[in-house]
Order: sequence, then structure tokens, then C-alpha cells
Amino acid sequence: MATKIHPTAVVDPKAQLDENVEIGPFNVIGEDVQIGAGTKVGPHCIIEFSTIGKNNLFTGAAYVGMPPQDWSYHGEHTRFTMGDNNVIRENVTLHRGSHATNLTSMGSNCMLMANSHLGHDCRVGNNVILVNSAAPAGHVQIGDRATISGLSGIHQFTRIGQYAMVSGGGMVNQDIIPYVIAQGDRARPVTLNIVGLRRNGFKPDQIKAIKHVFKTLFFKGLLLKDAIARLRAENLPQEAALILDFVEASKRGVARPRRNARDLEAAVND
Repeated sequence: MATKIHPTAVVDPKAQLDENVEIGPFNVIGEDVQIGAGTKVGPHCIIEFSTIGKNNLFTGAAYVGMPPQDWSYHGEHTRFTMGDNNVIRENVTLHRGSHATNLTSMGSNCMLMANSHLGHDCRVGNNVILVNSAAPAGHVQIGDRATISGLSGIHQFTRIGQYAMVSGGGMVNQDIIPYVIAQGDRARPVTLNIVGLRRNGFKPDQIKAIKHVFKTLFFKGLLLKDAIARLRAENLPQEAALILDFVEASKRGVARPRRNARDLEAAVND
């Protein structure tokens, strides 16, 4: 099928549109844009300085590759990239990189719901969900299959681990380790995301090892470095050892359960 461009759309003559791309009414496809086959761009979108993969859907009024909201940015040539099969809903804003890293990137099979925002220099994995009005600030990293619930805010340079979930309204200012559900202001783990792990095919032995790492890190009265050393001496499966890798790479520090989290420890023991 041929590319379809609505007569009211404005498309830069150097934009590269693959086969079967659909550009709806009142769109602006600006400078230095590549859009992969099968992607559909609904009305009233602006896309510039971006590489868009295949079979993505922009329902309308999305702003993609916009300049970073960074006072130190002065028009440098930077980019936004995304993979394939993503769904971008209404009023989503996706900002291109700043001069610090030159790139904001997102993987494949993600859904960004209405009014969500992805700040400059973010790195987002695959199968990530940003619910309505979720807002990762600049330089945030979000691991595969993480969910950021509605009205959540994530501080600059913070990381969200794989399979983690930030509950609605969460304000995140420290790294959220993989596999947990975090909530609150400031967001802290409140339980492991057991349901999410089971839905994604984790086996009972893998979940048991993840629980063991979680309890050892936070509920044995050990210094974090001592807990990590003890766990490193064990023969942990890769999925559980991922938590240790994440913690050791932290620069902002990891969010820990609150001191009165006895109910959480009991839940993990179930």
C-alpha cells in the first residue's frame, strides 16, 4: 500500500516516510524525520528530529521530538527515537535529547496514555506503560515492562527497574528496584509485584529467590553493602541477581521500605 498524506498536512520535503505510513489531517512532519512502515499519525501532531519505527500509532495531538525543557539547550542537533508497535495517545509530549547526551529513546510495544510526558535524555525499555499524566523528568531510565501509574512524577536521573510498578500519584526521588510496587511521596516499595511476575511467566523458584533477595536487603538489619556481599556469595538465579546489579549501579540511592513496614515483611513471607 502507498503512503497516505492528508492534503492539510505539512511534510518537510526531506522527511523519509516508508510504505503504508498514514499522515492524518493538520499534522506537521518537520525536519530530520524518519517514519517506519505501517505507522499511523492521527490529526494535529507535530513530529521533528525523530526516528519512528514500524507500526506505531499516534492517535492525535502528540508532540514528538520537541526541544528539551533545559535552560542550557541552545538549539543543538539532538534526537528522539522509538521502536515498533508503540501506542501514543492524545496530548503526549516526547522531548528530544539535550546536548548532554543528544538522545531520548524508547523501545517497542510501549503504551503512553493521554497527557503523559517523557523528558529529555530519558531511556525507556520495551513493554513500558505510562498511564495518564505520568511524567518522567530528564535523564530518567525505565526498565522493561515497568508501569508508571497516573499522575506519577519521577525526579531527574532516577531509575525504575524492570517489572516495577509506581502506583498512582507516586513521587519518585530515588531508584525503584526491579519487581516491586512503590507508592507514596516519596515513593517507597510496599510489596513485590508478584501478580506481574506470574503473568510474565516467572516460575515459583525464581519468585522465591527474588523474595529472598528482597528480604535480605531490607529486613535482616544489615548494612546494604553487607547484604549485597552475603547475597553475592550465594548461587542466585539471574533474575534475582538483577536486583543486586541494579542496587550497585545506583547513584541516587535506592528507595527502601519505610521503617514501620512489618506488614510488608509479612506479605513477602507469604
